[in-house]
This record gives sequence, C-alpha cells and structure tokens, in this order.
Amino acid sequence: MSGTALQGGRRALLVTVMATALARCGTSPITADRIEHAIKPTFANLVHVQISRLGLTPVAVSDLQVSASCYRPGDRKSGAGDWICMLIWSGPNGTSLHDRYDVSVTTDGCYTASVDASESQLGGPTIRTQDGRAIRNVLYAFDGCFDAR
Repeated sequence: MSGTALQGGRRALLVTVMATALARCGTSPITADRIEHAIKPTFANLVHVQISRLGLTPVAVSDLQVSASCYRPGDRKSGAGDWICMLIWSGPNGTSLHDRYDVSVTTDGCYTASVDASESQLGGPTIRTQDGRAIRNVLYAFDGCFDAR
C-alpha cells in the first residue's frame, strides 16, 4: 500500500469517527427557553425577599411581572457556558426596570447569574436599608437550577 493510500485511509477513518461522535452528542437540553423559564420565578422570588429585607411595603410575588430574554454570545444557540439574559420586571405600580445578567450555566442545568453592574439600577453587592444598615443585595448575584435532561 502506498503512503498516499494509507493517509487517505486514515483520513477517512478519522472523518468517520468524528461524524459518529458528533451524531451521538445531539442537541443540548440547555436552551434559552429553559434558562428563561428558570430565571423568571427565581428572580421574582428574590425581588419579593429583597423588598422585605429593605423594609419596604410588601409586594406579593404574584404581583411582580418578570420577562426574560436569554442568548449566547457567538454562534452557539444551546449548551452549557456563558449566556446573557435581559430581565424586564415591574411591580404593581407598573414601572418597568431593565437589568442585564451574565449567566454561567453548567452541564447539569445549574446557573449563576450576576448583574452587569455598569448597566444596573439594582446597586452593588451590598445596599443600604432605610435605617442605614448595609445588607447583601440578593439581586446582584444569585444561583438556580433547572432540569437539564
């Protein structure tokens, strides 16, 4: 067998192995839709907690409207890694707020969301209550999980 024929056979084998491996990978269950559906109720619950911790007039979670729009930077449309989520939310007074979160999602469907502080109205990692105490800002960064099967 000549060297050229041997190289061609190796190349064909390599292409077959790679194609088989890629076919088995399939589509990732980690999609924008799943992240959005997971982050919305988590965020609403945290807004409710934050309002209580600040000593403000209570707002029921059901009175909070949250929408999320998530995407991956680059060409990929699914999978673990870095995502960006825009959250638009409002309370019973109807005032809408917009916040951008950098979201890191692991292969098991758990994520960490941290607000882009340069564009946020939420403040930094700590905020002050009405009586001047510094408390942790639970909306600055938070974790959650969803079913990634």
